[in-house]
Amino acid sequence: MCDVTGNRKTASTSVTIGDIARVAGVSRSTVSRAFSRPELLNPETVRRVKAAAEELGYVVNHAARALSTGRFGNVAVVVPDIANPFFPPLVRRVQTLADAAGFAVFLGDSDEIADREANLTSRLSAQVEGFVLASPRLDEERIRELDAARPVVLVNRDIDGLARVLIDPSGGLDEAVAHLHRLGHTRVVYLSGPRESWSDQQRRAALARAAERAGLEVIVQELGRPSSAAGRDAVGGILASEATAVIAFDDVVAQGVMAGLALRGIGVPHDISVIGCDDTLASGTQPALTTISAASAAAGDAAAELLLGVLASGERSDARVTIATHLVVRATTEVARTIGG
Repeated sequence: MCDVTGNRKTASTSVTIGDIARVAGVSRSTVSRAFSRPELLNPETVRRVKAAAEELGYVVNHAARALSTGRFGNVAVVVPDIANPFFPPLVRRVQTLADAAGFAVFLGDSDEIADREANLTSRLSAQVEGFVLASPRLDEERIRELDAARPVVLVNRDIDGLARVLIDPSGGLDEAVAHLHRLGHTRVVYLSGPRESWSDQQRRAALARAAERAGLEVIVQELGRPSSAAGRDAVGGILASEATAVIAFDDVVAQGVMAGLALRGIGVPHDISVIGCDDTLASGTQPALTTISAASAAAGDAAAELLLGVLASGERSDARVTIATHLVVRATTEVARTIGG
């Protein structure tokens, strides 16, 4: 390591921004921007500053930079349940785009609990520049308070004035109901997700509209927290309803339903048809699950692009990006018949 006169610096002598500025022939503020906001400078200037820093053996003190500039180089993704296979593709896409833009990604799992989500976001906000909140359980007031402190992009939560990416279930559910109607089904059970879930609210409403148009009866069976075990435990209520088809809140629940039916010797789709949502496990089930696609990876791309755009421009966004869904027909739907018929 050399000093600015060309002499080797001792290990105990720290290199300062002023040292780099003198070697690079720029101002101290330019050196600071080269490390914190390089997009604001000419690429050649950034190259010259970083070459000088490397020559002098300068190591960026990220903690000090964050304190002085408010730029942490981190963003956070918070999900309600990382074990749900809908979320990993979304998180991976955010991570890929954030990494390409020079940001590290922190991941938080709220365990479907709003207060835990509030605690996570409060603690993370001291270390990150912005958030992607996927299917947040926080109430609107707390989300707006968080956005006032750090830019927030929502996935599957529609709040006016905030950037959000919304997966619209109506197309896929319209196709699902039409498909069941063509197969002769007249009574369908919907196994719901958590009532505080925006996605569940949208799916209930879209299913009700589609069923009314087609003349299908829909029986809503409340599950609470979606899981394979919840789907398996719901089988008794499904059979008592005498429905010939089931639409589950997600593929995990649908998989549980299929397992519970198999334990009772009831065949899918011969005795009862099953449709999932999200298309996360569907091709790996036996038989392969008919499901409604949800494009979680595409939602991750859109959310990351929105957040990175806000961080680059310094201006909040109220963009509303909608992602369509569609039905993927596989092997768990068939012509309606009574069980054992």
